[in-house]
Amino acid sequence: MPPVSSAPPAAAYRFLLSRQWVVLTLVALLLIPGMVRLGFWQLHRHEDRVARNELVAESLAADPVPVGQLAAPGRGPADADRYRRVTATGVYDTGGERVVRQRTGEDGRSIGYHVLTPLVREDGTAVLVNRGWVPAGEDLTRFPEVPAPPSGEVTVTGRLMADEEAGGGVKDKQGLPPRQVMLIDSARMAEELDRPVLGGYVALEETSPEPSGEQPQLLPEPDRSGIGPHLAYAFQWWLFAVAVPVGWVVLVRRERRDRLARASGAEGEAEADGAANRPADGRADGGAPAGRPAPTPSGAGAAHRPAD
Repeated sequence: MPPVSSAPPAAAYRFLLSRQWVVLTLVALLLIPGMVRLGFWQLHRHEDRVARNELVAESLAADPVPVGQLAAPGRGPADADRYRRVTATGVYDTGGERVVRQRTGEDGRSIGYHVLTPLVREDGTAVLVNRGWVPAGEDLTRFPEVPAPPSGEVTVTGRLMADEEAGGGVKDKQGLPPRQVMLIDSARMAEELDRPVLGGYVALEETSPEPSGEQPQLLPEPDRSGIGPHLAYAFQWWLFAVAVPVGWVVLVRRERRDRLARASGAEGEAEADGAANRPADGRADGGAPAGRPAPTPSGAGAAHRPAD
């Protein structure tokens, strides 16, 4: 039968006080709340995406309203009014037209420009109209060929959007070629046009009367069905958080088992070495075997033997 370790239970876990295990335990304790927080962060992103989809669907389904009801010079649309369909009537200011660089086409691969043309209303204020996408030419330092907007007074219908901000890989670069911008910024356009400009911009959907000739490619409606992988990522982080303490317990039990096995093996080797050092006849000190009388020397026997 293999020898059994007599170490008390507390002593069997004394290795947890070693530097290696203290560091490992602290790392595990730090990982668990971090993974839980990352899971909730992904959950909140999922909820934001669902709320955005609902907002887009409701806004696109609503009847259009005059843009002046939802925006004003220096004030863009409220969060609840983003993507709302609005109308605006005025005359296009081709001299104030700009193109927005590094924008992809409807296929998601082609790089070109968004055409941003101010529409001057009867009261002298302007609203920025994103008329759509045009491909980039070979020379990016020159203003691209842009189809002319309809002349005279027109009424446009489109989605009201907020001003753009740097982020998501788009930077507000300086020193661009004339009439080219990186972001749609109504406040900056107001300074350049020297006239009041309503906050935000309108992504064009329809024009009345309809323009003749070629026009920029209208922007597609924003996606309102996709929810992304955020919910799945949230559950993954929470599973990782559960797996950390489970893995820690498994490692502790394995380490304890291995240490007990090594200790038992060392005790067995010690007993085997002791047995190997004993004489084969069972004498511990070179004397007579246990249970047998010691032999009498031959001389002593002869002295007590009777004479013939």
